[in-house]
Amino acid sequence: MDIRKISIGSEYKTNAMHYIVGQKVLGDTNEIHLIRFDENRKSFKIYIVNLKEEIVLWKEFYLPIPISIEYNINF
Repeated sequence: MDIRKISIGSEYKTNAMHYIVGQKVLGDTNEIHLIRFDENRKSFKIYIVNLKEEIVLWKEFYLPIPISIEYNINF
């Protein structure tokens, strides 16, 4: 299943950082392209794409930290 949103932090509504596919980041020069779980490293990786359509790894969060995942639901 595709991850649509990941929230990092123990207090979802007050202190968590939220990352959503398609969200503009870094001064609107990039957007979140993909969020994936890396089974080997036990981490969540966030990839961004820039205006030149170059995709790069931007952030990586390792377990165990509080994480909430929202998946794409396609009916």
